[in-house]
Amino acid sequence: MQIITDSAADLSAAEIREFGIQVVPLLIQFPEGEVSSSDISADDFYNRLRAMSPQIPTTSQPSVGTFTHLYQQAADAGREVLSIHISSGLSGTFNTAQLAQRQMPDASVTLVDTLTLSCAQRFQVLAAAWAVRAGWDRRRIIERLDAIRAATEIVFTLETLEYLARGGRIGRVQALAGSILQIKPVITVEKSDGKYNNLSKGRTLSQTMNFMSTYLASAFTSQPVWVTVVHGQLPDKAETFSADLRARLNVARLDVIRAAPVLGVHTGPGLVGAGALPMELVEDLI
Repeated sequence: MQIITDSAADLSAAEIREFGIQVVPLLIQFPEGEVSSSDISADDFYNRLRAMSPQIPTTSQPSVGTFTHLYQQAADAGREVLSIHISSGLSGTFNTAQLAQRQMPDASVTLVDTLTLSCAQRFQVLAAAWAVRAGWDRRRIIERLDAIRAATEIVFTLETLEYLARGGRIGRVQALAGSILQIKPVITVEKSDGKYNNLSKGRTLSQTMNFMSTYLASAFTSQPVWVTVVHGQLPDKAETFSADLRARLNVARLDVIRAAPVLGVHTGPGLVGAGALPMELVEDLI
């Protein structure tokens, strides 16, 4: 079985190589031309983003042809495809994959709308990869991904709402802050529709990071959890946040990753957050 995902999953190069995952890059449109989000490092992107202010680049989804090419490759090799993608509530990528699937009736393609992104999307992709390696069939994998999606919590905070505002992505968060862009929001992704929603706000990142730690601690109490901390260009904040989560949660595994440049277009470099998942949902796979 071939796993295909997109660059919003924040997978490392080592994870992609280990499991042979194919990653469809989301695209970043700079004034001087288009760049694949897989072809620019996080720091290069964020440095370039800072230098562009007050402009920001835009993003676009992959083409139908990109998906049909990968689906055809798998079909030619006699392999099923499990195509796992960023929330349909935040990107048109999943809908594009659906269009490609319809154009290839002879290919065995199963689509998964993660209804999330970043570290939470990564949970689903890695769980699927482990399950494929363990020999699970498609039905069993989908059932496990459904359980992971329902049990995962994701929260993040931003130094400024400026990038979400410029990119037109504030949506429900707009009511929280209005035009006061110095407010630090705490944002989640709703499990019902995969769209952003606000949980809280603060005047400093310390306040909002404390809220996120408290929120995750209350969601998982004493059960062992897999935590993935994500940040844009705030390694010190990510380290502090990781230490706080270790102190408050029963952390069985903790990873720290960088937000993909295609996500950073809308959040800016001042992002820090985390996804958390009960370890029992993956410990039989690892």
